[in-house]
Order: sequence, then structure tokens, then C-alpha cells
Amino acid sequence: MSTVELTAANFDQVVSDNDFVIIDFWAGWCMPCRQFAPTYEKVSENHDDIVFASVDTEAEQQLAAAFDVRSIPTLAVIRDKTVIYAQPGALPEKTLEDLIQQARDIDMDKLKEEAQEA
Repeated sequence: MSTVELTAANFDQVVSDNDFVIIDFWAGWCMPCRQFAPTYEKVSENHDDIVFASVDTEAEQQLAAAFDVRSIPTLAVIRDKTVIYAQPGALPEKTLEDLIQQARDIDMDKLKEEAQEA
């Protein structure tokens, strides 16, 4: 699956309509972002059940600010409308695949229950 351009205008719909979304925050001038892009695209092809989205932080400054993006590239993982991961850094392919598996393994019902108790 190719990546989807995520904007403030389509953010709510993309997150509401999909159980699993991974977001790459990037900018055209960012060399690590440009180096990471082919890895992100390649890994997206292995996971048809996940929406791989990208946010151009120059064009979507409000969206980047909402995720408190201070360094790029930054990856965010959203499952069941809940942000479960958000960290800066370009990941190697194997590490990104590991992150996806860890995100799959999270018991979202238990996570939401624990969040309500806190």
C-alpha cells in the first residue's frame, strides 16, 4: 500500500476510519527524512491492513504541533484512535517491522482500561 498524505483536513477521517495508522512526520529539506522515505514506503507494502500516512511538517504545521513534533523524522503509531507511540528518528527496516509487531501485540482493551483507572 502506498502512503497517504495526511493533512489537518483529512486527519479525523483517516484516524476514525482505520484501526491502525502509522504517521511519518517529515520535511523536504530534511536529509534523514528523505533517506527514511524509501524504507517507510517499502515496509508499507508489507502491511495492507495498516494505513501508512505522511505529514509534511512545513505544510501542516498545526498537525505537527498537535503531535508536539520537535525533531524530524518523527513516527507516530495510532491504534483504535489512541496514540501508542511517538518518537523522533529514522528507523532501519528491521526496527520499523519490530515496532509494528510490538504495536500489533498491544492489548488495546487492557490499555484503555488501565488509562481509565489512572
